[in-house]
Amino acid sequence: MRLEGRVAVVTGAGRGIGRAIAVGYAREGAAVVINYSRSREAAEEAVREIRAAGGRGVALHADIGNLDDHDSLIDQTLQEFGALHILVNNAGVEINEPVLEARPDTWERTITVNLKGAYFLSVKAARAMMRAGGGKIINISSVHDVEPLRNRAIYSISKGGMSMLVKSLALELAEHNIHVNGISPGAVLTDMNREHLTEPARRDRLLGEIPMRRIGDPEDIVGAAVFLASSESNYVTGTTIYVDGGLLLL
Repeated sequence: MRLEGRVAVVTGAGRGIGRAIAVGYAREGAAVVINYSRSREAAEEAVREIRAAGGRGVALHADIGNLDDHDSLIDQTLQEFGALHILVNNAGVEINEPVLEARPDTWERTITVNLKGAYFLSVKAARAMMRAGGGKIINISSVHDVEPLRNRAIYSISKGGMSMLVKSLALELAEHNIHVNGISPGAVLTDMNREHLTEPARRDRLLGEIPMRRIGDPEDIVGAAVFLASSESNYVTGTTIYVDGGLLLL
């Protein structure tokens, strides 16, 4: 139980990678806040899964892109579990839009959630972590923080910014015993991309670009997430782990 006695907030945790991480943390002994903005039913289902396995979990609503929601998310976490030790910034927006058709609304929504929201929630969480003697902040990014994705330029830009967010927060929070790291998944099958990744021609082409010859599953991200949240990573900060099956090698 590598996270026994720890309290974690995982944003956007009703489905996909966020849910897998939240359940994985509970399995390792952490009390987990399943944050959601729209999918209340999915978040509550994740909580039921955690509790059925003997863990502790609660679903809390907050739109990470709305900075006014941050205070209530952190305050309710502290009321529920008494402390905060781990924050996973997983909530994200990805919109299919060619560069020449770009709309300001797409920029505002994507950057607000993926970057601005993650930054200011981290700041709020860090203050709570300081009272607990330190903590771990983990940002879920994408291999597209270094490799642009066609028709998703704004998404890729936001993930590139998250790479520097990790380093900048790590630099200034190290003196408070708060470690900040990132995880950049490759092609991982989730509800968000299922239609895109399971289209036969596209899937076959993608498999040809992945040395391990398979598309990832959300559970593939859990090992890195647990490591970065545990004491095993106490001398690791300001870095990003790429969990991509070797996608960036080709």
